[in-house]
Amino acid sequence: MIPKETIDQIFETARVEEVVGDFVHLKKKGANLWGNCPFHNEKTPSFSVSASKGIYKCFGCGKGGNSVNFIMDHEQMTYPEALRFLAKKYNIEIEEEQQTDEQIEAQNERESLYLVLAFGQRTFSSNLLKTDEGQSIGFSYFKERGFTQETIEKFELGYCFDRYDSFGNKALEEQYNRKFLIDSGLCIEREGKLLDRFKGRVMFPIHNLSGRVIAFGGRTLRSDKKVAKYINSPETDVYHKSNIVYGIYQAKSEIIKKDNCFVVEGYTDVVSLYQAGIHNVVASSGTSLTVEQIRLVKRYTNNLTIMYDGDDAGIKASFRGIDLVLEEGMNVRTVLFPDGEDPDSFSKKMNQDELTEFIETNSKDFIQFKTQLLSEEAKGDPIKMAGLIKDIISSIALIPDPITRNLYVRQCSSIMDMDEEILMMELNRNRRKNYNEKQRKDKSRTSDVPLPEEPLLTSKSNQELKKRDAEFQERDIIRILMLFSAKEIEFDIWDEDEEKVIDRESVNVVDFIVTEILEDEITFENELFKLVFAEFAQMLEKEHIPSEQHFINHENQEISSLAVNFLAQPHVVSERWKEHNVVTLLEEDKLKQSILSSLNVLKLRKLEKMITETRDLLKKAEEDQLLELMEKLNRQLTVRKVLAKEIGSTILK
Repeated sequence: MIPKETIDQIFETARVEEVVGDFVHLKKKGANLWGNCPFHNEKTPSFSVSASKGIYKCFGCGKGGNSVNFIMDHEQMTYPEALRFLAKKYNIEIEEEQQTDEQIEAQNERESLYLVLAFGQRTFSSNLLKTDEGQSIGFSYFKERGFTQETIEKFELGYCFDRYDSFGNKALEEQYNRKFLIDSGLCIEREGKLLDRFKGRVMFPIHNLSGRVIAFGGRTLRSDKKVAKYINSPETDVYHKSNIVYGIYQAKSEIIKKDNCFVVEGYTDVVSLYQAGIHNVVASSGTSLTVEQIRLVKRYTNNLTIMYDGDDAGIKASFRGIDLVLEEGMNVRTVLFPDGEDPDSFSKKMNQDELTEFIETNSKDFIQFKTQLLSEEAKGDPIKMAGLIKDIISSIALIPDPITRNLYVRQCSSIMDMDEEILMMELNRNRRKNYNEKQRKDKSRTSDVPLPEEPLLTSKSNQELKKRDAEFQERDIIRILMLFSAKEIEFDIWDEDEEKVIDRESVNVVDFIVTEILEDEITFENELFKLVFAEFAQMLEKEHIPSEQHFINHENQEISSLAVNFLAQPHVVSERWKEHNVVTLLEEDKLKQSILSSLNVLKLRKLEKMITETRDLLKKAEEDQLLELMEKLNRQLTVRKVLAKEIGSTILK
């Protein structure tokens, strides 16, 4: 268990804008920071971070919370795991008891996979740097590729001994679970024996955004053509190949800084370019770019540059990857290396300045790239040339932004010497086709789903509506308490004899609301609201008013989420209105009115429930109970009349 003092220190240190900024590209807009939400796909940023309040909130999907909540949601961690993650990030020491074997076994499967994979990385790195076999075979290979020890350590490269059971036996000796050795893909089981998957290979750990190892790529050092050059970890609960790009952990900050991401094919391409000074580079790990990979990069930049080998026969087949990038609303450029060269080999022939200049000079947009590759074979053949133009226009049609589309059409018209109007007609035909295909797909998804019938308003459903109405009022009271508990409101002191105001007194919001509710013996029906109100009442007894941060950083995640939802605002009144002498009233300016209204409405809703209950009792009451129940009902009706009048006067004011 983590001590409360340590938890408080973590919350104080882990600023939400820093934590979120490691995973999302944020831009200042008004009082808050904004970016594309990492929890759902969106083209227009609706993800807001408030540094002053210490919260984030997506107004698209509804996700919100503090720095710990973000790590929990993004990395799929438990509350204690997220705290430990942030403690490690900010070098905060956590004094905890040493985990027992039973506790280790009791950890969830996901965490167990992480632990096994981390052990694998440490073992392979140690093999490479601290053993004779690793030095003579693995390290020699990396040295031949020109990798320095600094680079090797940066990417945590390693070596798996050329023996079938070396790693597996060591892991079992260290008491790692056999099941997770197999599930992680580090070992395979054959005829009851545990064998090393990456036997005799140099190792490239694959990290997630937070830097945890989630998989490996292993390259053989044999020249035998029957042996696969590269093998990768299988899909697991923590590793989905289509969702991650190699090198993103090392590159993300530089991607944000440069506002551009280079995409290459393989592990060595990333490492070589990084060592050559190009740090904003990732790899699709030998596969075509996927939508998920593109969206991952899009968190940090809207600009993507794809680098191709000069002799890559699959360049034309990769055009679909370019189309996917365009469809996501990103800007895409390409760099084609000289024939026979790849990023790895080419980067070793130049210094950083020369390499940077080459990339800048040879960087082309997708129209120039396609034209360069295909116009030669289409030259003199009208049909092939028409096909090339249609191919380019079909790519332009995927771009969501109309201004960008029109600019590309104009560029295509100039390069291909084609009438712009004809190209626009082809563009519109493609967009209609794409739209109709999308409609057909959407229709097929929902065709088998029956439409819901309009529900009849029964007495039961009417009761449910009343319950929701009362719950809304409870929610509003809790909202006011969380937002304004420390604020003060003023009341007139009335002299009934002289019928005039003789003085004014101030009382803080939490004191007034809690006292009113307790005196009227009002109970909250919603369990979460009941819990929060009880905490306010307890703290008031101790003469302590809880702050916003108390609830934002609450260990109860439901309470924390509730606080964030109350505090997060999609719009803020601009200070410029003051410059134009425009008065804008905020809730704080009419706080007393708002509180009285909410309290009275809540009391009225509760009273109506009591009236209904009393009337139900009257129908079933014995004769000796009738008088008492009638008197009770009359008192309730009188109070209801007074409350209704109060609500009316409050609203009108």
